[in-house]
Amino acid sequence: MTSLLIKHARIGDGESADILIRDGRIAEIAPGLDAPGVATEDAAGVIAIPGLVDAHTHLDKSLIGWPWYKNDVGGGNLMAMIDNERAMKARLGVDPHVQSMRHALQTAAYGATLIRSHVDIDTDGGLRALEGVMETADKLAEVVEIETVAFPQSGLMIREGTAELMDQALAMGADLVGGLDPCGVDRDPKGHLDVVFGLAEKHGKGVDIHLHERGEMGMFSMEEILTRAEALGMTGLVTISHAFCLGMNDFQRVEAMLERLAALDVRIMTTAPASSPAPMVKQLMAHGIRIGAGNDGIQDTWGPYGNGDMLERAKFIGLRNNLRMDSEVKTALDICAGGGAEAMGKPRRALEVGAPGDVVLVQGETVVQAVVTHAPRQLVVKGGNVTARGGKTVMEAP
Repeated sequence: MTSLLIKHARIGDGESADILIRDGRIAEIAPGLDAPGVATEDAAGVIAIPGLVDAHTHLDKSLIGWPWYKNDVGGGNLMAMIDNERAMKARLGVDPHVQSMRHALQTAAYGATLIRSHVDIDTDGGLRALEGVMETADKLAEVVEIETVAFPQSGLMIREGTAELMDQALAMGADLVGGLDPCGVDRDPKGHLDVVFGLAEKHGKGVDIHLHERGEMGMFSMEEILTRAEALGMTGLVTISHAFCLGMNDFQRVEAMLERLAALDVRIMTTAPASSPAPMVKQLMAHGIRIGAGNDGIQDTWGPYGNGDMLERAKFIGLRNNLRMDSEVKTALDICAGGGAEAMGKPRRALEVGAPGDVVLVQGETVVQAVVTHAPRQLVVKGGNVTARGGKTVMEAP
């Protein structure tokens, strides 16, 4: 954490002002500030927005820096994609630390100052991926904050020994317990969720479960998740990622589930997918449900898409949710910034006194134009520390 004075920044769509960051937090926002001895950056009138937040990604999976990967496995079979990824990572000799450094630095160059990464724990790779991502998190502590989820990507109950590895991962320092499609992958919802919540209780950790299951199957799994959260008093400690079942057409069924999610302060992380049903952010917000967003995996064995840019992801949220008014597009941006941080249980990223000193200078006439054109980032600041200039991080990727 350090101190920095940013001069002549437009605060969102407002007037020009200076932003003084002291000891990693915003200390003052006003025109004509003076801070002798503090490093100064001139924004030259460009827009300042809060640091961006990628609340759902997979830093250990990306093939950034490798020759282009030819994908021969389609998206219609989840287990085929899981098996292919596990085999290809071993065949290519992917180094989780190197790949997570490349991915995290690229995301940071686009303005992210906070990342939640799900990290594969399985009986082939053991704890190697977590060790690599934790090394990256340590090396990049002043560039981007990285939170880790121990994630049983290849299944929990169907691969003997995975539960024990998950236990070790949490003891090693993984921040949250992950889970994956209790019915669709493990075909044992009781066993799967008993292990996930048992580990959460043992280690005093929160939970973040991938739930791709659609329709009534997904609703059943969601009900089982909420029943355990309620029984263990885990209000505010459970996240459901993707939550495709909340995009089902049965409005009354979804409304009833949203009421229960809100009562337990369960957080929802979305990628605003184009090819799957998805929770509608206006509907969730009407219930007071906290929402974050993420890029998921980018340029990996699952698919060629994505670049780590959360400003672009805000645009996707707007498109997926039919957000057209300027105020609505700004809501999409908040889901990818301050709102995403709150959904992670972290301090809100905001341009206000007392907030973390995470600031992004982005070119454009207005904030909304910057979102829809995912405009160039001029400067990225994390806790008062300049981490990127002109779209490139100060630290070079391996």
